[in-house]
Amino acid sequence: MNMLTLEKFEEASKIVKEVTLETKLVYSDFLSEQTGNKVYLKPENMQFTGAYKVRGAYYKISTLSPEERERGLITASAGNHAQGVAYAAKCFGVKATIVMPTTTPLIKVNRTKGYGAEVVLYGDVYDEACQKAYELAEEQGYTFIHPFDDLAVATGQGTIAMEIFKELPLVEYILVPIGGGGLATGVSTLAKLLNPKIKVIGVEPAGANCMQASFEAGKVVTLPQVNTIADGTAVKTPGETIFPYIRENIDEIITVADDELIVAFLDMVENHKMVVENSGLLTVAALRHLGVKDKRVVSILSGGNMDVITMSSVVQQGLIFRDRIFTVSVLLPDKPGELSKVAETIAKVQGNVIKLEHNQFVSTNRNAAVELRITLEAFGTEHKKQIMDALERDGYKPKLVRTNL
Repeated sequence: MNMLTLEKFEEASKIVKEVTLETKLVYSDFLSEQTGNKVYLKPENMQFTGAYKVRGAYYKISTLSPEERERGLITASAGNHAQGVAYAAKCFGVKATIVMPTTTPLIKVNRTKGYGAEVVLYGDVYDEACQKAYELAEEQGYTFIHPFDDLAVATGQGTIAMEIFKELPLVEYILVPIGGGGLATGVSTLAKLLNPKIKVIGVEPAGANCMQASFEAGKVVTLPQVNTIADGTAVKTPGETIFPYIRENIDEIITVADDELIVAFLDMVENHKMVVENSGLLTVAALRHLGVKDKRVVSILSGGNMDVITMSSVVQQGLIFRDRIFTVSVLLPDKPGELSKVAETIAKVQGNVIKLEHNQFVSTNRNAAVELRITLEAFGTEHKKQIMDALERDGYKPKLVRTNL
C-alpha cells in the first residue's frame, strides 16, 4: 500500500473520526506573551484515551485483513500507544496483548487493562518491551502493531496536521514531540504536502535524543541508554522505516532538559487548567528555544496520562524551581522566645512557614547556637529575596539549603 500520500491522509482523517474527540486549537495568551509569538495548543491530551495514539492504532487496524485481526494483536508501548491499540482492538472486537516497560506509570497500565487488553510488564525501557513483544508475536502468531515504525500508523497520526490546517490555514510553525518518530513523520509529511514553506520542529528530551543523534550520524543509531522523566518518549532507537521521511520533512530538532518540563507542567496547570504528561510538554518547553518572533505557532500536546504520584512530585519540584518554596538555615541561641522572633521577622514580609526543623546538635555549645531550618512559601523570586533580606537585617545570617518536602 502506498502510504503517506495526500489521498491516504484524507482517508485516514475520515476513519479516525470514528474514535477521536474534537481537539480544537487553544490560543494561549500566556505563552504568546512569554515567547513573542502567537501560540496555539493542539490538546491531544483531551482525547478519550488521553493521547493522540488512538489515531494511528485505529487506522492501522482498519487496514488489516480479517485474518490478520483474528489472529490477535500485540504491541509494545510505554503507555499511550498501548491504550490506543487496546481501545481500537475493543472497537474491532479482537484480542490485544500489550507489552509495557516495568517503569510505566500505573495509570497507563490500569487504563490499558480497562479496555480489555492483556498486559505483560517487561524490561526497563520501551526497546526491551518491544523485543519481548516480537518474541510473543512469533510464538503465538499475533499481528504486531508497531507504535511508530509503521507507515499506516504514521498516516493515522498525521491526521492531526489536517485538523490544524483546517483551523489555522496560515500556521507557520508546528512543534511536534519525538520519541520513536511516528507522530513526527505523519505530521511533518502532511504539513509539507499542504504547505512546503511551513517549518516543522521536532522536540526530544535531552536524555533520550535518539532522533537528533541519528540526524547527526545520517542514519538510525541506538543510544546506549536513556534517562528522562518524559517516559512516553524514552526511546533508544528511532524507526528505520520512517527515518527517511523525518530527515526530509523535519526542519530542526530541539532538545529539552527535564527541569524545563517540570516548569512547563506548572505553566499548563496554572494558566490553562490542563494536565499534560511530560512527553506532551516537550513542545511547550521548546517554545522558548525557537528563536523567532511574531509567528503563528502550534504546539502539539501529545498526551495527558500522568499518575498522581508523578504529578505530585512534578508540582513540588516546579514550585522549588520557581522560588515559590525554599528552605533556609539560621542559627539561634537555645533559649525561649527566639523562635517567635524569627517567625515575626518572616510574618512582616508575608512569608508563609510550611515546615520547621530544629537541630540542637549543630554545635557543642547549645547556648551559642542551634540550627533552625525553615521551609517557606513565597510568591516568587522577588518575594524570596525580600524574605532573605529581612532575615539578614535582623541578624540571622540565613543560608539557603536543599528543600526536602
